[in-house]
Amino acid sequence: MTEEVRRTQLCDVHRQTAKLTVFASFEMPLWYKGIIPEHLAVRNSVGIFDISHMGRVIITGVDSERFLNYVITNDVSVLLPNSAQYSVMCNENGGIIDDFVVYRLETEKFLIVFNASNREKDYNWLIKNAEGFDVKIEGVSDDVAMFAVQGPRAEKTLQKISAEDLSKIGRFKGGHSRLTGVEAFLSRTGYTGEDGFEVFVWNAALSKPDNAVKLWNAILDAGKTFGIEPCGLGARDTLRLEAGMSLYGNDIDENTTPLEARLSFVLKFQKSNFMGKDALLEQKNEGIKRRRVGIRMIESGIPRPGFEIYDDKGEKMGYMTSGTFSPLLKCGIGMAYVKVSQAQKGNTVHVKIRKKLVKGKIVSFPFYDTEKYGYKRKVVI
Repeated sequence: MTEEVRRTQLCDVHRQTAKLTVFASFEMPLWYKGIIPEHLAVRNSVGIFDISHMGRVIITGVDSERFLNYVITNDVSVLLPNSAQYSVMCNENGGIIDDFVVYRLETEKFLIVFNASNREKDYNWLIKNAEGFDVKIEGVSDDVAMFAVQGPRAEKTLQKISAEDLSKIGRFKGGHSRLTGVEAFLSRTGYTGEDGFEVFVWNAALSKPDNAVKLWNAILDAGKTFGIEPCGLGARDTLRLEAGMSLYGNDIDENTTPLEARLSFVLKFQKSNFMGKDALLEQKNEGIKRRRVGIRMIESGIPRPGFEIYDDKGEKMGYMTSGTFSPLLKCGIGMAYVKVSQAQKGNTVHVKIRKKLVKGKIVSFPFYDTEKYGYKRKVVI
């Protein structure tokens, strides 16, 4: 039986201008002008993505904080209203059910934004584990449109149509604003490594997408002077990979723990309890056997998921989980899991590409120079 293809509020807009693909059962733009120009627009100026396919739930109630601290690994008690943090949910064995951003909107009101491929799984997991907690879990994915405006000129672009001073919104902070008369919530977050905002358009249900279409077009108009590009999933993948960010289903899954995936910063073991804590403590004490690393190709070749990796002696080290051609670095890059003993920065690796071993090396995340690119850049644009 063929799975029904789902669409976002901007489906008619994308059909007019984009090359479409199906991702996580959603019809989505793969690219508009092309992956490379869209990628470079974000790195050098500004781009906009439709990310309305992602999952969104609102959690309210007197036990909302206590409940979230049980089902996720990070500590939401440190969040003030209009602030956010990156976190994961784990199963009892410490495997990652999903990674996401959680927002505290009010004292007893939280928003979680998770991966499109896990919309139903995550919602059902939250419902399943809410027994005994005084909370309300409301799925709002189809009632809220969501865009990502990313790049060093993202703030200047949105400021042209915002009634508020956006410079006051710090990283992983949020605020309400009216953008060309449309009510929105802005958070200084994203999946590209660059500065930028994710824009939540509350009053934009699938059945009435007018506000989403209006705001999408207004942002494109505001960014014209900066060379803004609408961007598709292709550029989103190359950008997140350059930034060293994991993709669920490729680089992390329920057979991967946060310790193996270099996400230990989201594990707050000082909490009295959270799902997967015992298994993760045991793994931490025993030591992990494999680790996620970045690989930059020295020789010509593009690593792809599933490609095997070998050391100089011909011993198999692991396998690639993500890989692409970097539009910025103009070489192949990727992520892989290798044995901890072989995961040191600078180590030579050989990726098996079309039956040939192609040389690369293990490098730090992100792949680019953080003084020139990304939200920490020192170059003023």
